[in-house]
Amino acid sequence: MQSEAVQPEVTPFFHQPTKTISYVVADRQAARCAIIDPVLDFDPKSGRTGTETADLVLAFIAARAYRLDWILETHAHADHLSAGAYIKHRQGGQIAIGAEIGLTQRHFGHLFNLTDMAEANGAPFDHLFHDGDAVMLGGIDGVVLHTPGHTPACVTYVIGDAAFVGDTLFMPDYGTARCDFPGGDARQLYHSIHRILDLPPATRLFMCHDYQPGGREPAWETTVAAQRAGNIHIHEGVGEEDFVAMREARDRTLAVPDLLLPAIQVNIRAGLLPAPEVNGRRYLKLPLDSL
Repeated sequence: MQSEAVQPEVTPFFHQPTKTISYVVADRQAARCAIIDPVLDFDPKSGRTGTETADLVLAFIAARAYRLDWILETHAHADHLSAGAYIKHRQGGQIAIGAEIGLTQRHFGHLFNLTDMAEANGAPFDHLFHDGDAVMLGGIDGVVLHTPGHTPACVTYVIGDAAFVGDTLFMPDYGTARCDFPGGDARQLYHSIHRILDLPPATRLFMCHDYQPGGREPAWETTVAAQRAGNIHIHEGVGEEDFVAMREARDRTLAVPDLLLPAIQVNIRAGLLPAPEVNGRRYLKLPLDSL
């Protein structure tokens, strides 16, 4: 990476129903950009999808005449549906995720009996990133860090002076990611977080979610220094054993995310919705008595 990290332009889009933050990250001089963790609107009560949120992001890109190079997923999300496939269809760009996505595809492909996931090889994602891979955005250097723990395929995208951490970290007053999903591991998460906290102290950190503890206004940007000093779960001085014990105990109290079952079926397919059946309707599955 560059010795003096360049500041990319970072524009957040907060999706209130799922508390998700998507980002447009841009090299303004080169007029090139990436979208990170885009959201497809979804009403679980009616089964209706919508593109209003994704269209706002596309309108922002169009107004600035940016070329979209990447649609970057930090992991296969359990709490919102990805708009990656829709955005690629409308605007182009490569959909990318961490190379270990095959582990998540294998587990959930088996759970939902998805024949198209039998090979669990990362398809239909366009690009799979390994730890240490470069990700270029115009003239701004970036690198991909494999940061498992929440899921096996979690990655952090470090682009210039900005790091997009997915669900690995939250704002300091909310803490850290759960580790009880398939392939999750609290000990891995501890080491992954410390990889992030080893970045320069002024590195800007951007969260994928903010659950507004205490009813405060949404927030999504912090720094390595602020996390080291004030993260309620993993500030300086918190050791590995204490963190693992806290995280595992806390995870035993957490409910299954409301959108896990519909979201994961779409997100392991890079945001592609199931093909219509003979009656012209699309269907998502609901497995009974097993997770």
